Amino acid sequence: MPKLNRRRFLKILVSGTFSGALLGRPAFADNKPKTSRFSLNYIVASSMYGNLSLTEILPEIEKTSATHIDIWPRRHANQREQMEEMGYETFEKMLQKHQVKLGILTRYDLGPFGLQDEMKVARRFGTRIIVTGARGPSDKKGPELKEAVKNFAEQMKPHIEAAQQNKVTIAVENHSRSLITHPDAMYWLRDFTASEPVGIALAPYHLARDTNLISQIIRRLGPKLVHFYAWEHGKGCMKKLPKALEMKQMPGYGQLDFAPVLAALKQIKYKGYTSIFMHPIPRGIPILPTAPEVTAAINRSREYLEYCLDKI
Repeated sequence: MPKLNRRRFLKILVSGTFSGALLGRPAFADNKPKTSRFSLNYIVASSMYGNLSLTEILPEIEKTSATHIDIWPRRHANQREQMEEMGYETFEKMLQKHQVKLGILTRYDLGPFGLQDEMKVARRFGTRIIVTGARGPSDKKGPELKEAVKNFAEQMKPHIEAAQQNKVTIAVENHSRSLITHPDAMYWLRDFTASEPVGIALAPYHLARDTNLISQIIRRLGPKLVHFYAWEHGKGCMKKLPKALEMKQMPGYGQLDFAPVLAALKQIKYKGYTSIFMHPIPRGIPILPTAPEVTAAINRSREYLEYCLDKI
């Protein structure tokens, strides 16, 4: 295959469609054997498939080169509720049938102070990470922000103790308009929970489109980076857009060059999960109409990320 320069690569992306044509092998994939190099540990967020049933989703996971699923609840999806309705034993059998493991439980709905029962569920399934948001003021800066993060870490102590008992790590996303948004807030949370099972679920979507900044955050977080969203801002996800513009949140569809970001992950020897991600508009629908189309879009982004990995 001819070497891909950026202009040709972007031309391929622009010429692609977002339905049936995505089901083929991405044009920027190649058949060259992969040499030993840094690799990503992919996980699939169930929210990418909206409210589709687990019977439709689970067979798709292996097609994305992932072995783990991140289960989301309403309003972004309803697979967590599906787990409850079918019962844990039935869900466990479904996972075994499709050779999928429950890697993450995402529970923004419960918040960081409401996770203790969910930790027991995580322990049952051997799930190591629960992703949630922070609690506290979102308008503080400087010393006031540092104090607010310190207070949050103090409030988290009984929940951190429960996490230790259940062998779970609490991953706090750097969500916009939250306490843990500014890079300094992430660093202070790192410091205030240095030896405890609390880390950052880093979403570049919520950061400036600056690969130097994103890479610096990754390097400074080091082992406190426990989950990474391969997700860029693109044209946003808060108002209805044409599908082609909405998809620009996905790696390879938008403008963010992920190569320097992946180089930073390589530098810290990142071993956590990587989720190829976006939010659809409205929430709760699949990013594309059918499960195979969603899978194909994830694979297109994955091939782009692999292309970037080959460059670093």
